[in-house]
Amino acid sequence: MLDAKDSLTLKNPADIFIVPGSNALDLACQDTHLINEIIRHAHLSKITASVCTGSLLLARAGLLTDRRAATHWRFAADFAELFPQTRVDPDQIYVQDGNIWTSAGVSAGIDMALALVAAGFGRNAAVTVARELVVPLIRSGGQKQFSKALEMQTGDGNHAFGDLHDWIGQNLDADLRVDALASRCGMSSRSFARKHVQLTGVTPARMVENLRIELCAQLLESSSAPVKAIASDCGFASVNNMRLAFKRHKGVDPTTYRKQFGPR
Repeated sequence: MLDAKDSLTLKNPADIFIVPGSNALDLACQDTHLINEIIRHAHLSKITASVCTGSLLLARAGLLTDRRAATHWRFAADFAELFPQTRVDPDQIYVQDGNIWTSAGVSAGIDMALALVAAGFGRNAAVTVARELVVPLIRSGGQKQFSKALEMQTGDGNHAFGDLHDWIGQNLDADLRVDALASRCGMSSRSFARKHVQLTGVTPARMVENLRIELCAQLLESSSAPVKAIASDCGFASVNNMRLAFKRHKGVDPTTYRKQFGPR
């Protein structure tokens, strides 16, 4: 965070000026000197970016008026209320609007940084940096902050079936019909299905499909394996079944998804 008592000495335009988040966000937003420094350096720089709640500081500086922006999901509602002239997107991991880039959180800041490298030096350079950082994937800003797998790990109800969900995630090509899953839990099919919906909010079949789609997306992003092979590895009866389910969840077919997010 910029020190309110100090002033950076940028005399020439910087390529990228990045504003991080703060644990003392309320105080930072009220610090007139800090906000003025952000405005000054943003005007001197070719690109202005923020990490996590740094986007609220950019908004406080008037740099996000009539722009799209990302921020940490926990602050998205407050952001929208405080700065109604900014179109905050609570799902995106990062957003580019003109020469302003904003990211959702610290990890999303790495995704944004790699995207900035790709924009300036090409995707191959970004891949090289990602390998050095041991970052498994270069994610697009169009991806959501939460994956289905992560969502299913939240809430007390999911902990009751945590071990089962972990096993399913590692055995997606196994027999995952309700009867088989109920037997694994030592319950009748009817009791298992009812309890699963009660505690997790989804049917066992939908939960299995969610995890299969999540694995499909990961394989499409990180490998060049044929779609047919991916469908089989993820436990779908056919490629067509996978395509229909994938489009229902992601809004696009697997081939289009791979073109946008997959390796190049």
